[in-house]
Amino acid sequence: MDSIILKTATRYLYPVLIGLSLVVLYRGHNLPGGGFIGGLIAASAVMLRALAGGWEGIGEGRFRNPITLMQVGLILACASAFVGLFVTHTFMEALWAPTWYVPVLGKVKLGTPILFDIGVYLTVLGFAVLCAKSLDSNNN
Repeated sequence: MDSIILKTATRYLYPVLIGLSLVVLYRGHNLPGGGFIGGLIAASAVMLRALAGGWEGIGEGRFRNPITLMQVGLILACASAFVGLFVTHTFMEALWAPTWYVPVLGKVKLGTPILFDIGVYLTVLGFAVLCAKSLDSNNN
């Protein structure tokens, strides 16, 4: 597909979708679903860019092997679950760092739930990209 309108729209929509996925990811460590929904939004941005310019147009090196992205995500999610086991002897216990104040963002809370959500985010992103690449008839 060689559409100037799609390529132009993608140039503006891609950073907006990636930014939205990161906002949803950060929001999710206090509320359920942030990593999963954020990963789906990021995957839709990647697929939109691949639709507009092909897989070569999105930086093939980043998504050459989505299975590696899934592995890193699963390891991170599992590691965040075991942190509480080693510190408080409770599996999947949420541990929080002191609240920081960042001038642009305001109060920022970091802890093991955000690590879990990042792991889910990477796993969902890798799986969606793997599925999309497997459906592409031009992709080897």
